[in-house]
Parts: sequence; structure tokens; C-alpha cells
Amino acid sequence: MRSETIKKGVERAPHRSLLRATGIISHEEDFQKPFVAIANSFAEIVPGHAHLNAFVGEIKEAVREAGAVPFEFNTLALCDGIAMNHPGMRYSLPSRELVADSVETMALGHRFDGLICVPNCDKIVPGMLMAAVRLNIPTIFVSGGPMKAGRARDGRPIDLISVFEGIGAYRAGKIDDADLSDLEQAACPGYGSCAGMFTANSMNCLCEALGLALPGNGTILAVDPRRSVLKKWAGQQIVELIKRDLRPLDIVTTQAIDNAFALDVAMGGSTNTILHLLAVAQEAGINYPLARINLIAGRTPTLCKVSPASSLHIEDVDRAGGVSAVLGELARRPGLLNLGCLTVTGKSLGKNIGQARSLDPSVIRGLEEPLSPVGGLKILFGSLAPEGAVVKTAAVAPGMVRHQGPAVVFEGEAEASAAILGGRIKPGDVVVIRYEGPKGGPGFMEMLGPTAALMGLGLGESVALVTDGRFSGGTRGACIGHVCPEAASGGPIGLVKDGDPIAYDLQAGTLELLVPQQELTARKPAFKPPLRQDLGGWLARYVQMVTPASSGAVLRPASNRPPGN
Repeated sequence: MRSETIKKGVERAPHRSLLRATGIISHEEDFQKPFVAIANSFAEIVPGHAHLNAFVGEIKEAVREAGAVPFEFNTLALCDGIAMNHPGMRYSLPSRELVADSVETMALGHRFDGLICVPNCDKIVPGMLMAAVRLNIPTIFVSGGPMKAGRARDGRPIDLISVFEGIGAYRAGKIDDADLSDLEQAACPGYGSCAGMFTANSMNCLCEALGLALPGNGTILAVDPRRSVLKKWAGQQIVELIKRDLRPLDIVTTQAIDNAFALDVAMGGSTNTILHLLAVAQEAGINYPLARINLIAGRTPTLCKVSPASSLHIEDVDRAGGVSAVLGELARRPGLLNLGCLTVTGKSLGKNIGQARSLDPSVIRGLEEPLSPVGGLKILFGSLAPEGAVVKTAAVAPGMVRHQGPAVVFEGEAEASAAILGGRIKPGDVVVIRYEGPKGGPGFMEMLGPTAALMGLGLGESVALVTDGRFSGGTRGACIGHVCPEAASGGPIGLVKDGDPIAYDLQAGTLELLVPQQELTARKPAFKPPLRQDLGGWLARYVQMVTPASSGAVLRPASNRPPGN
């Protein structure tokens, strides 16, 4: 056992003395058992994590009953919703790296034999996934569970995005103070990751398809008693994984990542999943090009649309059979999934889903009547995005699948939001927001504010938004993000001027700046990306180390391999 490094032999008497002092070693025979780390992302200010302090108790009990010794430690957790629309969002994506590094530090510093990751929200799930493949010790994921949808006074289901879009509706005079207050008070009724198919729930669902989480992880609500069953199963199963020495790199392969993306596009998941799965691939030493995602999306039908793309929520997906039902429907067509991929159940993905099928075709469609014959995400390439850009096609209105319009350029999110809410954007425009990429932001800030404002103002079906920044999983509309190279790295988006025609075609997968090359060449000498002078703390280091969005925005050169264990 790896933990023998800290507990076996005469030389380890001091180590055993310290271990006894924790009070967790209750019997001498505990030193003969596997040591299991439980990485808990409890944080009182994050609704998706505020319940995790008590949540892990059943996991610990199950680990002990299965014959191992559990040791809990904590990681940080940032709430993207609370960090949204102010400088705090600069820390959102960078926090993913801190989560990964902290889990690595604790697991390798204390030589644990196995790891149970307890994440829930946006950057914590991918951060722990990155750590899992970097460490490559037996690992299992069990999230805190999704939030139940709220209910407005008229009975319609609402969520956090309803509040963000409500601000635009309020500014447009469509709702009053009482209406906005109703949304604010009812949208988030309790613990859990926000109720739609936003980044957190997308990633927790994808963990099932990737093979590192048990069936049910992505959709069983935080308040559902069935999550207790899931927790106990995870606590028992980690000991089995240790016995079998079944590790993340036995599970996370190119084919498993293909499965995760197939689920992603079938469910119309968050665009952020692309960024995070690319980062996981980097950590696993897997070369996974962006263009491969388009191949998967081109053959995978969209089977369900959840908020923000519809009024449905994760609880509806769970009622219809959950992730297993979506995968079960996809499995009916040969070639859509790699059913032989190994998972933490010790069985293949195909064995896990068995004969699962949709229990409600109004939520999860069958292959015969998909919502779309192709998947709900798309990678665009063209003169404005030579290295790619990302769009959630499942959340784009049919009339905006193709669009050409004049650019209205902003040097950051705050400037754009003020202009949108100030009525400066008109139908047909293409809003361009730059210097919000991994380096330019810095931190690749999510921009739910401007996109939600466009929706609330009624411009969602006539205005496009293009940015080198990224979006919340709750964003909907013709919003194209992750434009790469970013402006701060000298990308073409930095050369765009007000009035320049921009055109995209989501079916063809193109994003073009319709300006003659000689004109762009003439603009280049005067183009110098501004240097941030206001950076302090570790963000100054982050800017120097972060790689482009097209390689996952990780903090090391893509050619480097993980440090091992």
C-alpha cells in the first residue's frame, strides 16, 4: 500500500504518533488498512457546497465498514454566480488550478491509497478531475447533487438564470420591482448546484460518461434520499478499486473522453465543458484536438434540452431516467458510444447503462425523434478564430443559425454590459467583447451579465455576441466564446473595429471577419495588446503561465507530462 510510506517500520514511529493524535486511528489494526482521502469542497458561501460538511459523514462510515480508514480534508470552492459581473470572476477559472494543486498536495504529501472527490460546482469538478488523472491513484467522484428548481408566483419553474435575465427585463420595463423581487427570492430554493444544464451539472453528468462517477451522480437532487445510497456505494467501492488497483488512467482514455463529449452534445451541455475536458486530457497526456469534438457532434443527435435552452431542469432529466437513459438511447445506434470503456463500478459503460431508456420522451427524446440530428455544441473556425471558437448551438434561436452584422466593439465585459443596459445595441449588431481571455481578463471571466441582459431586453433573437472570453453554462442565444487566439495574445479579434462586418454560419462551422487582408495587415503595426498594470497576488503569475483556451487554459506547456505519483 502507498500509505505504508507513512506508517510502516521503526522509522515511521513519529508518523504513527502524529496519526494517533488525529483521533481517527482508533485501533492498532487501522495501520494495516488502506488510507482513503476524502477531498471535500465544503464552503458556507456556496449553495452547491454549503451542505457538504454534513454530507460526507455517510461516506466515511461506508469507507470504515468496507475496511479502510477515511481522512477528510478540504479544498476551496468559489461560487461563480456570486463572483459574476465584478473583478472576483477573475479568480473563477484560475481557482480550478488551485483545487487541482491542493488535492495533489494533500494526496501525495500524505501518501493516500485512494481518493474520494466530493465536488459540486463549476470549477471544483474539473479541478478535482485534473488532480485525479495527475495523481493516478484509485479515485471515485460523488458530487453534492443538483438544486431543485424554484417556482415563480405563477407556478412556472425558474432558476438563477431567471434572475439574471430578469435584470434586463426590469431595465426594459417588462417587469416591476415586485416581479424582480419574486424571482430573486424564489429562484434558488436550497442546497445544490444550480438547477439547469449549466457548467456544474454538465460536469457532474459528464463524470458518469467519463467513467469516474457512479450512475446517478449527475442528476439525483441534493435533497433526494437516493443520494445517501450513492454516497454509501462510493465509500464501499473505493476500497474495491484499491484492491483491484483500478486507477483513473485505466478509465480516462481518448474513447472515454469521446463518450463524455457525446453525452455533452446530446444534452446540450455548457460550453465550459469543452475547456475542462481539454484540460483533463492535457493532464492525462492525451492529445485531443478541438476538431474531434465537431466529428462527435456531427454524428450525435440532441436528445434533450434543459434550462437555459428550455423550461426543463435537471430534476426532470432525473425523472426521465437520468444520464443512463440518455446514454442508453445513444447506445441503440452503433458507433455513438464506446460501450467497452471501463468505469469505477468495475464494469464497462455498456454494463452500467444496461437496457436503460427514456422514461419520458418529452424530456429525453429517442433516436427516432431527436430535437436535432446533430449535437448541441459546435467548434467554429475562420479568419476571426483561426484556432477555434465555441458555441452552444442547442441554445441558439433558429433565426440566428446564420448571421452577418456590424461589429460593436468593447474592451471588456463591464463596458459592454453598460452599453447593452443603456440601450446602445440594436437588432442586427454583433457585440464584440475582447481582452477577457485567459491572459487578457485575466482568468477567462464568465460573462452571464451581458448575455442575460440581451435576452431580458428582447434582443436574443437579433443580436450576436462574440468574445475571447467565456460564458456561464446558463448563457443562451447566439453567443460565441473562447475565440482563439485571444486579443491579449495578438489574435485577429484584437484588430476588429466598430462597423466591421462579422459573419458566422453554425451549420458550416465558420466565423469570419469580413475585412480585406490588406486592411488587417495595415492595422497590425498600431495594434499592441494593453498590459495589465493592476495585477497583484497570484493572478500576476497566472497570466505568465496560462496556455490558450484551445488547449484547456492549463498552467503548463501542453508538451509536459504529469509529475506522476
